[in-house]
Amino acid sequence: MAGHGEGVPGRAGAVVAVAVLVVASVPGRAVAAPSPAPAANASGTPACQVRDGRLTEISGMVATGTGFVVVNDSADEEPRRRIFFLDADCDVVRTVRYPSRPRDTEDLAVDADGTLWVADIGDNDRTRQTVALWKLPPGAERPVLHRMTYPDGPHDAEALLINGGRPVIVTKQGGAAGLYAPTGDLKPGATVPLERVGQVRLPHTTTSNPFAFLGGLVTGAATAPDGRRVVLRTYADAFEFDVDGDVIAALTSGTPRVVPLPDEPQGESITYSRDGRFLLTVSETADQPAGTKPTILRYPVPVVASATAEVAAPTPTAAKVGDPPGSRGKAAMVGAVGVIGLGLAVAGLIGMTRSRRTGKR
Repeated sequence: MAGHGEGVPGRAGAVVAVAVLVVASVPGRAVAAPSPAPAANASGTPACQVRDGRLTEISGMVATGTGFVVVNDSADEEPRRRIFFLDADCDVVRTVRYPSRPRDTEDLAVDADGTLWVADIGDNDRTRQTVALWKLPPGAERPVLHRMTYPDGPHDAEALLINGGRPVIVTKQGGAAGLYAPTGDLKPGATVPLERVGQVRLPHTTTSNPFAFLGGLVTGAATAPDGRRVVLRTYADAFEFDVDGDVIAALTSGTPRVVPLPDEPQGESITYSRDGRFLLTVSETADQPAGTKPTILRYPVPVVASATAEVAAPTPTAAKVGDPPGSRGKAAMVGAVGVIGLGLAVAGLIGMTRSRRTGKR
């Protein structure tokens, strides 16, 4: 969130390959996604509009049972230096002050026990000697400051994830974004070293967005309520990864599903809905025409067969919204051809095996 302050060789192998290919085309089967595929619905649905004049630079957001919590990325004006609690209509119902001035708060994350983490990690000029996390447990009146330092010099960052209670910072840089985590427990009044625990590369997309020319700069992150998915966002897209217990492993070796986010002039915030069915986003509006209000948008998450990188193929009678007329019949024909092809492929393989056995006798 950008700051405004800171093989099987031979013929048998060929038959096996054909058989595998045909199986992958049989409707109703789950097939591994070899590469990221955009979600069908690339248009966000407005959830509510933020009308409070202090919230024009929203850089972090989480969803709660009653609404949302948001923070600005700017500390230039004192009234904006708050943790803002909103209801389901985006009206401010409570604010929490920081006990000292934050530098550049860029993201929000929530732990399994409801603890809020505010990521004070923005550093556009890369001059900060330390970065910080503000921790606000449930029911607390003031957040507690925890300082950290990078092992390899300053980084600008705008995204935070919580990995089993351990914070993970995702840097904002082209190519591969760095993943950093504390080397020990965070303690108030102490500066804890960070360590580089990996990097994540996001695929290129062609989603239309005012900041798409900047490439895959990570501007926000979130964890699904069940902990089995995480998402990173750029100005133009969201990239969702499946998690099997280890967020770092998911980001460094997983293949993401892509949800285009073309409706946001400067999108930096992302979170999951409490039921995990939607991604919620909001854009900064400080540099937009006067009167433009931040609008929280809702995007359906890609449908998957399980918590692994699998996608469910459509059934032969179910055409997707927007498919051309006659697509259902075509889908059924493809299914029939697939089944026939599978039978031929398997029969060929069996025949070849028998032939080889006869030759050996």
